[in-house]
Amino acid sequence: MLVKDIMSEDVHYIHVPGNRSHAMELMRKKNVSGLPVVKNGTKKLLGILTRSDLVKNPDEEQLALIMTRNIITTTPNEDIKEVAGKMLNHDIRRIPVVDDGELVGLVTASDIINKALWKMDIKDPAEKYMIKNIPTTWERTPLNIAFEIMRFFNLRVLLALNKDGKLSGILTETDFIEESEIISERTVHNTSVGTEGDKWSWDSKNVLYVIKNHLKFSDKEVKDVAATDLVIVTTKTSVKECANKMRQKNIEQIPVIDVEGELVGLVRATDLIKAISD
Repeated sequence: MLVKDIMSEDVHYIHVPGNRSHAMELMRKKNVSGLPVVKNGTKKLLGILTRSDLVKNPDEEQLALIMTRNIITTTPNEDIKEVAGKMLNHDIRRIPVVDDGELVGLVTASDIINKALWKMDIKDPAEKYMIKNIPTTWERTPLNIAFEIMRFFNLRVLLALNKDGKLSGILTETDFIEESEIISERTVHNTSVGTEGDKWSWDSKNVLYVIKNHLKFSDKEVKDVAATDLVIVTTKTSVKECANKMRQKNIEQIPVIDVEGELVGLVRATDLIKAISD
């Protein structure tokens, strides 16, 4: 199967020059987590912008300073196994499709799951591909603390546990961004400078004002935002069935439990596509 068989041709993209606010508005309106960046007035691909880029660079406003410039691309006639390998090797979820340097489409891990993998009779169990080191937090944790936990693990998802230690919800990077805003904070730095050896000299003061942007979260707790209508699989659920559940629910990750119902891992779309490249 080739990229052209599964790629999205109706691609939402943004151009430079451009700003953060416009990008955030477009992502929310179109419900996407990444946008190819093209040169204004053309479809020449210059970079890609993700929600992760926006989160990591709250102090930048211009897209040219936020977007990723070293782009991994594919072509319409490349085999999807090759694309899956690129996603795994570079730890990315989406790859722009180009023809002679111009954007013609986009292929994501979800496209591979929804349009290819779920049709394949891959019977390998979820436990073969799941990750075991998953970030969890108490469902009463404030959002700002929960976000730091997720960022510490360098993942885009966080699982919520109730007071009994049982899985009660799941949050994604998108949920956090929807509950945050960019605010500016000014700090004042004073330094005193005198003339060495002159006890009568006046000390001079240099005052430096620094304005820095950062994410500010609402006062909600994890349980107020987390999705509670959970899709769950067991360690023995096949890759094919996992992919089908993701396709049906339009999700990119599923918690994994053992035979006793205990949380033991998480399987993501980017994990499942390993079954294609193996």
